[in-house]
Amino acid sequence: MTFRALALATTLALTPFAGLAADWTLDKSHTQVTFSVDHLGFSTTNGIFREFDADITFDPEAIEASAVSFTIQAASLDTFWEARDKHVRGADFLDVEKHPEITFTSTSVKALDEDSAELTGNLTIKGVTQPITFAAELRQLGANPFDASKQVAGFQLTGEIDRTAFGIDYGAPAIGTVIPVTIDLEIGAAADPS
Repeated sequence: MTFRALALATTLALTPFAGLAADWTLDKSHTQVTFSVDHLGFSTTNGIFREFDADITFDPEAIEASAVSFTIQAASLDTFWEARDKHVRGADFLDVEKHPEITFTSTSVKALDEDSAELTGNLTIKGVTQPITFAAELRQLGANPFDASKQVAGFQLTGEIDRTAFGIDYGAPAIGTVIPVTIDLEIGAAADPS
């Protein structure tokens, strides 16, 4: 089933939400921004960002018309080790005092097959902006099982960021330079205003 076919089925079931590119709300309680970094080839350090927000326009019937602007508070980084987090927040890595936000603004969305798309946009880290493409997988789109009047969509975004492209060279290449990133997110449709 393609994005469009899934959207059509959903539209028939949820007529009040049909046919409109609209702002959707990020459910922060069911969204995670995670990453991993190779450490000297011996281990992998995993981390998350705890504070973020997004402006999302989503049209299930025309996925290409969708758009996202995502903002992460850089200082909210957490790798579960306080001394390391302090170092990564400092000038060697993210320099959060001078660059408090990491931002992503989409420039295009391209449907690929039944439940996947490419989300391309501009990522800004430490004052440097580079293009990046995330693979987007639609997990589910439909009515909230606890409140059928609310439409919900869930996605997983995956991509890789080369930190050296953003001027973050400390410890490279012993400390991994290509960083896998995963964003699991859930969004909810605004209520029909009519």
